[in-house]
Amino acid sequence: MDASEKKQMPKFDSLEELVDFFEENDLGDYLETMPEVDFEVDLTSRKHYVAVDEDVAERLSEISKNEHVPSGAIVNSWLREKLSDYSRRN
Repeated sequence: MDASEKKQMPKFDSLEELVDFFEENDLGDYLETMPEVDFEVDLTSRKHYVAVDEDVAERLSEISKNEHVPSGAIVNSWLREKLSDYSRRN
């Protein structure tokens, strides 16, 4: 594809217009004319998975629903409390 055949990205007044446009068009047709961008990615955040007994998971799920808080947030809060208590004792 030479320069005269490169498709130019239209201007959009809203995110909805952009989404509608790409429901009908292929982004690959516009890659040659899109600006280059630089960005950084921080991959230092890690998640660790542990096995939880079924009865504990069920109870945690109930509490999570009742409190309208993700179960992961509850687990992290409780573990921080226990670790803090442990540190004070030792």
